[in-house]
Amino acid sequence: MTRPSRPARVLASALAAGTLLATAACADESGTPEASTVSPAAERSPAPSATPALTGAGAQAALITPADIEDDWQLANDAATWRNTMLVGKVDVAQFLTAKADAADCQRLLDGLYSDSLLGRTTGASGLRGFTSEDSRLLYQVGDYGSANLNATLDWLKSLPEKCNQFTATAADGSPRTVQVVEYKEPPKVGDALAALTVTVQGTSNGQPAKTTLDVTVFRVGASGAAVTNGGLSGVDHDSTVLALQNGAQRLKDVLSGKTPAPLPSQFD
Repeated sequence: MTRPSRPARVLASALAAGTLLATAACADESGTPEASTVSPAAERSPAPSATPALTGAGAQAALITPADIEDDWQLANDAATWRNTMLVGKVDVAQFLTAKADAADCQRLLDGLYSDSLLGRTTGASGLRGFTSEDSRLLYQVGDYGSANLNATLDWLKSLPEKCNQFTATAADGSPRTVQVVEYKEPPKVGDALAALTVTVQGTSNGQPAKTTLDVTVFRVGASGAAVTNGGLSGVDHDSTVLALQNGAQRLKDVLSGKTPAPLPSQFD
């Protein structure tokens, strides 16, 4: 079917409109534009950053206190120098028959836990605080790491229960250590994103059988994040991990929104 041609008056109108538009963009005889068009986008000021950067004072204010985790936790003065020798070991690569690259992830986990560097390097301010209760330790770290880096760390941690479910590492004295990595079941929903594991290491310490269990959790709020590592030779108190996550996330949110965290934590049901 042949499409009918447009009436001549329609084409004439379109040509006239095009001529008017072209004329409006031209300069008058004095060289001054007769009209200028500014796009709405150019008139708008740049959008503010979605999440403010964490300052040094803010990082310290975002750190949890003994009141946030309750029970018998005491503030420690030497948390920055803590090193758990049960986490020292060289992963047996031969166990990873079909995925040797996974061995590198397992080694990174052990090394990161030993050196308290799971979150990597900060891009801004950071803070660290430790607590002790009998033979258990709880370490809380907070800092500005960048959202992309934190998301990559969270994705990596979430992959470990499959990659590193159980493996053997050789201690400095040549003795074997069995490491198990499982998903932390039903962690509290905090921050913008969260990864939660429970890591168990069995072997010997000073020639005696030993077993240490740790909750290893990381969450992100904007470009800032925090890590909670909690446990020891007597096992792990999951309730303290939950409180550290809940109250820590609230403190970080308050600081990033310009508020002062409450001296006492909120009560969670």
